[in-house]
Amino acid sequence: MNERLGDMELRFAEMIWNLAPVGSGELVRRCAEQFQWKKSTTYTMLKRLCDKGIFSNCQGEVRALVSREQYSAQLGRQVVQQGFGGSLPRFVAAFAAEGGLSRQDVEELQRLIDESRGAEM
Repeated sequence: MNERLGDMELRFAEMIWNLAPVGSGELVRRCAEQFQWKKSTTYTMLKRLCDKGIFSNCQGEVRALVSREQYSAQLGRQVVQQGFGGSLPRFVAAFAAEGGLSRQDVEELQRLIDESRGAEM
């Protein structure tokens, strides 16, 4: 999974992550209610996300192959790689320069750094 999802793909993926594992029939029903999609639209979108390796549809049961957290982490890594040459400190510095870090954010980052240091020892 190396692609960023489009808006509707992401909304559909969120639905699946919230329900998985879910029967494909139930998914069709929910998409008709929430998105006003026809059955064929739901299956087309599902196939697209299965082809991207995010979900599987085996014998009518849809399962997540990539969790919401894994997807978000991969997107974050792509942003850092493409926009900041792979440097997480440069990313955080740019974010902080725009006033984007609250005291709580700083404390959480410090906790993560401390945990990472503990794991190295």
